[in-house]
Amino acid sequence: MTKSDKTLYITGAGVSTESGIPTFRGEDGFWTIGSRNYTPQQMATHDMYMHNPGEFLKWYYNRFATYRHHGPNKVHHWLADKTLITQNIDGLDGKAGNPDYISIHGRLDEVTLFHHQGDEVERFKAPWDEVDEANLESSLLELFKIGKHGPILNESLKPYVLLFDEYYTELYEISRAQQQMLDAEKMVFMGTSFSVNITNMALEIARHNNIPVEVVDPNPNHIFHSQVKYFAMTAQEYISRKNNLTSN
Repeated sequence: MTKSDKTLYITGAGVSTESGIPTFRGEDGFWTIGSRNYTPQQMATHDMYMHNPGEFLKWYYNRFATYRHHGPNKVHHWLADKTLITQNIDGLDGKAGNPDYISIHGRLDEVTLFHHQGDEVERFKAPWDEVDEANLESSLLELFKIGKHGPILNESLKPYVLLFDEYYTELYEISRAQQQMLDAEKMVFMGTSFSVNITNMALEIARHNNIPVEVVDPNPNHIFHSQVKYFAMTAQEYISRKNNLTSN
């Protein structure tokens, strides 16, 4: 870690809610195809991208890309000089000025070529600003170069996002993230429900290396660890508390 304070911050969707970005854990995350409602866990999959790319891209555009112009809040700015792994794809930590944070699940403002997992590929700007919302599905299929029978390897575009049926690769900086966990002297989890693999990985390292953990959430999930402190509050309330302690 390059930061003098070897605290690793791991953030989830709760940190971005005050920037107007929903967590999508409730009904806001559902998507209807025909008469069936799909959960985010069903929509955000490699399988859906492969076999129903039009619906996948429409869902992704409406649920994520429409929030691409939102700005960072006080928490993002406070985290700007911290060692940070975020589960969020909104890019708000970059907008707040954090130069080397890890966006472990990807970023909504970028895409890659459709590729085999593990292949080295470049990331480049997503074409969201070119989307014709009046003809949403056809526009997205054209912009993402989706073929008549589905995505074409090394030709079609795929959002730079880790889907639920995919695994962490170097595209998502997994080795650097693991090293930051190993180097940490404390881990602070903010606004996360511990429902994804990266938090489980971090907790396992914390338990194995006896690293103190803080959990910040209005309704914190209790975790199995001998050195854990719970802060039943929002991330903004937590940083206000930290700032007050520092100034006193």
